[in-house]
Amino acid sequence: MKLRIIILAAMGCLSLLARGESPQVIAHRGYWQVEGSAQNSIRSLVTADSIGCYGSEFDVWMTADSVLVVNHDAEFRGVDIQNSPSDKVLALRLDNGESLPTLDALFEAAKSLNTRLICELKVHDSRSREKTAVSAILAKAHDYGLEDRMEYITFSPQAFSEFIRLAPKGTPVYYLNGDFMPAQIEYMHGAGIDYYIDILRKHPEWIADCHKRGLKLNAWTVDKPEDMKWCIDNGIDFITTNRPEILQNLIKAYQNE
Repeated sequence: MKLRIIILAAMGCLSLLARGESPQVIAHRGYWQVEGSAQNSIRSLVTADSIGCYGSEFDVWMTADSVLVVNHDAEFRGVDIQNSPSDKVLALRLDNGESLPTLDALFEAAKSLNTRLICELKVHDSRSREKTAVSAILAKAHDYGLEDRMEYITFSPQAFSEFIRLAPKGTPVYYLNGDFMPAQIEYMHGAGIDYYIDILRKHPEWIADCHKRGLKLNAWTVDKPEDMKWCIDNGIDFITTNRPEILQNLIKAYQNE
């Protein structure tokens, strides 16, 4: 069994390298580990774009009065985002002094940029709220003319299915939770898997299986150089990191070998 896994993992690596491709770099919550930036800020989106990241990932919640806002945790500075009114949520300040952004504000800023927008819908208290949020996010992407630059990710199986059902044909939708095998993702018409790196290490055979099925793989959150190298060596298509410049330099070093 161990030999079979090693062979399959090697096949996954070769399938990427044989196409002459390198992993794409996604900035986790934007590129925020620079002066004047903060996680999930407008500044982090702009900075990710400025260094040429393939994508900038951000997290979306819907407030109690159905306003879409950008933040990672369910609570921020003691405020429960999905169960609080938008005026209370939007009064909060990020570490760099920005107001906690609405999705509208982020999309407005994104219109003049080039990086792809990797939108994670957070798991909400009810399926109905997630369905409402999916529809609202897709509507805003359309209204801002950003549909061609959108990719969607989520830990929620319900939201995953809803994005696939409602998003324009060809829009990449990835699943985050780590409990679906490639065959299940293919059956559901997802674009691929977006799993924590330790899950992919545990199941390296999924790399070859995804590529065989025409699916893509992303690994998160990859900050250590040795983990970045593992992803590159094993043919991972996208790497999500808090250290995008380190990863970019490592990929360039591989390309120059």
